Amino acid sequence: MDLDFLKNFIKQSFQKESQETKGRYPEKLFDLFIKVSFGFGGFANIPHLGFYKSNSKKKASKGFFPVFLHYREKGILILSYGLSDTEKPEQSWNEIIHDSAPKIKDFKSPCGEFDLINTKKKEYGESMVFNYYKPKLEGDDVVFFRGNKRISEESICEDIKNIVISYKNCSDLNSENEIEPKNFQLKASERYTKYELDNIIEDGSFLSKEKLREIINRFKEKKNLILQGPPGTGKTWLAKRLAMVLIGREDLNGTQIKSVQFHPNLSYEDFVRGWRPGSNEKLILQEGIFMSLVKEANKFPNKNFVIVIDEINRGNPAQIFGELLTLIESTKRNPKDAIQLCYPSSEGDDSAVYLPENLYIIGTMNIADRSLALVDMAFRRRFAFINLDPNFNDAWRDYVVNKKEMDLNMANFIQRTLINLNTQISSDPKLGKDFQVGHSFFTPNNSLEGKDSKDWFKDIVKTEIKPLLEEYWFDSLEDSEKAIAQLTSNL
Repeated sequence: MDLDFLKNFIKQSFQKESQETKGRYPEKLFDLFIKVSFGFGGFANIPHLGFYKSNSKKKASKGFFPVFLHYREKGILILSYGLSDTEKPEQSWNEIIHDSAPKIKDFKSPCGEFDLINTKKKEYGESMVFNYYKPKLEGDDVVFFRGNKRISEESICEDIKNIVISYKNCSDLNSENEIEPKNFQLKASERYTKYELDNIIEDGSFLSKEKLREIINRFKEKKNLILQGPPGTGKTWLAKRLAMVLIGREDLNGTQIKSVQFHPNLSYEDFVRGWRPGSNEKLILQEGIFMSLVKEANKFPNKNFVIVIDEINRGNPAQIFGELLTLIESTKRNPKDAIQLCYPSSEGDDSAVYLPENLYIIGTMNIADRSLALVDMAFRRRFAFINLDPNFNDAWRDYVVNKKEMDLNMANFIQRTLINLNTQISSDPKLGKDFQVGHSFFTPNNSLEGKDSKDWFKDIVKTEIKPLLEEYWFDSLEDSEKAIAQLTSNL
């Protein structure tokens, strides 16, 4: 798909005179009818290009529709979740969009180029912003910017694709024939599936709902949380699901949840902002994954955004966060505590920065790895820490038997044997409870139906538990050999 239709719309709109549209735009795109108006004596003063279910002039929209709105005075093009000013929708955008996307009448651009709050023309003011662009004429072409950064046509095509999918899902228009129009492959999905604490339990958590509620409440209050525990306790697995609970839904396209793994070579420039090689073989200022998410969180203040940092102590957190170490504190999330960063933004803006209230950080920490240094106290006091222990409880047994088809006798054997092994590890003065073996090792990823549960267990012990115990008792191989023998001796 190209953007000729949108560029043509912008050119005609900038000319500020009545324009003929017949034959200049495709009749349909994505199986939706296109209608264009430039606001000269029409039913709206704002030039718009909308996508509609029907070709009928009276019932074109049924009250809601995706629409490009060109605010010529501001030089801004908004792709919006459109709502009719005159016709009450028979259906509408889903609740999450209504609750999280900013209304046009309240919208300020994060880059500071404009705001629409004091705009005189209020048409479509109740409509909601999906994204915005600053179109400019360059010769006979139209190019799009946001701030001082040029936006690729591919990115805008992706925006159109996603809002159309949302529209079709909200309109019950999707069918096997309509989901992939011939002129564009709609592969992404914007279905918003609610995600709550009960979903974590259904997915295979062996913590009680009360414990999960305690964790999520602490996360909301502190805004920065670290899950720490021995290997195999499901830290990363739980972190991603807690993030989904916080945003209230599954995030299939990674729009509100971003994941990164810290490692010794990760730097401030990678994570926050810095000079990076560009496509023209020159260094350019680029936003790291964290500041990119900060911008999104500022853009949509009614949505929650979460960054999941795996192995947070495998890098140097204080060095990677830099001056943001001060700003991540929950009590410093306001303009009064804003500070300048080491580098200006990719748009050349060097104004002071603060982190928004709707941005959350959750990390995981392996406390059994001797090669990792402890994080410093300045970093530690900005996070709440939750300990995760091995959970070979009845919830684990019921899950592996009923959902993963493990033999019941084998599940009972694993339960007894691993509890005994972890008791031995915890009581060893050279190790302790931080070196226990987690339940994830013995929770099958796939069903064991048709397989021998005993053979599966032996394979896990041989290839995963044996090397782990040999590492634990590296200076006392007799202890590791004895522990390994006890795991399989009674089979």
